[in-house]
Amino acid sequence: MADTLKNRLREARVAVGWTQAELAEHIGVSRKTINTVENGVFIPSTILALKLARALAVPVEGLFSLAE
Repeated sequence: MADTLKNRLREARVAVGWTQAELAEHIGVSRKTINTVENGVFIPSTILALKLARALAVPVEGLFSLAE
């Protein structure tokens, strides 16, 4: 069985009051990148996951986990 990545990016972004575009600007990616990660279409690289976590001031594990 393949592992599935679960993410809480949208919830963390909304909690700080940012739009997708604002988060994208903070970490230097496109709004579409944020959208595809939030919707589970794109699995972020380790570097992108770390940048997202740092920008949102949460641990990486707070954003991403393996679905069980």
